[in-house]
Amino acid sequence: MAALEKATGDVVFKFEPFVLHVLCRELQDAQLLHSVAIDSGFRNSGITVGRGGKITMAVRSTHCLEVPLSHKGRLMVSEEYIEFLVHVANQKMEENI
Repeated sequence: MAALEKATGDVVFKFEPFVLHVLCRELQDAQLLHSVAIDSGFRNSGITVGRGGKITMAVRSTHCLEVPLSHKGRLMVSEEYIEFLVHVANQKMEENI
């Protein structure tokens, strides 16, 4: 809260979701891992094939959170709401684990 009160610009509370990149030898390995990831709830997962045929499977969570807290140095939310956001972000971290 002390840092927020001193802020002169925009402040955003941001929680980044879980991401795991797996380099796969074969496309079918990546496809199997992709199916498992999707079935496990990691809906933003995907497969990319890079230059030279490098196959990467990305397991991505949807547990993101991005909330503006201040604008031009003016706090836009209450301390109680910030405490709530921290609680929600901690729950999301537990779900990632």
